[in-house]
Amino acid sequence: MKFHKEGYVSLIAVLLLGAAMVFAARYFAPAVAWLEILAWVVSVFLLITILQFFRSPTRQITLDELAVLCPADGKVVIIEEAEEPEYFRGRRLQVSVFMSPINVHVNRNPVSGVVRFFKYHPGKFLVAWHPKSSTLNERTTIVIQTPHGQEVLMRQIAGALARRIVWYIKEGDQVQQGNEYGFIKFGSRVDLFLPLDTTMEVQVDDVVKGGVTVLGRLGQ
Repeated sequence: MKFHKEGYVSLIAVLLLGAAMVFAARYFAPAVAWLEILAWVVSVFLLITILQFFRSPTRQITLDELAVLCPADGKVVIIEEAEEPEYFRGRRLQVSVFMSPINVHVNRNPVSGVVRFFKYHPGKFLVAWHPKSSTLNERTTIVIQTPHGQEVLMRQIAGALARRIVWYIKEGDQVQQGNEYGFIKFGSRVDLFLPLDTTMEVQVDDVVKGGVTVLGRLGQ
């Protein structure tokens, strides 16, 4: 288990805050023994929270040109045919995965191919399961074209707690299935828009793992 690079600033901030709380309790209220104990308890709790949130487990990726791998850890909350107005401007199969604060928040490429489109949208911070979060919240839109010509759109969506979306790819990049393409901090959602002939292999409420769970299979 590794600690993700996006967490180092938060880790340092928590360590400094914990040290400050213990120092303040020890030197400004030495007669109140429980206050220092409370400072230690809060410090350890914050440290454990940051360590679990920014954990980055190693995943064994099985490459499959027709499989759509899950882009994130979490739970499937939407599988439905929907209008995608930004890039496709037409009907696609939408699959949404909600990530709670206790999930791994690494985002992974669902397919291999070339990044044909990328756009970042500043926006609001509605709860990630809100129906309008996919169009009003801070988000990115990324389209990958597979070697067989299919296009898969993935959208990182910030939630009420998520205040930073990070991405590591740009238009024109060649990407590999299962590799990291981004990270969202503190609770969020990832949407996929797939061709209508995709055969789904998961259902709503299924618990899924990024880079491991096959969401569906693209039509040939």
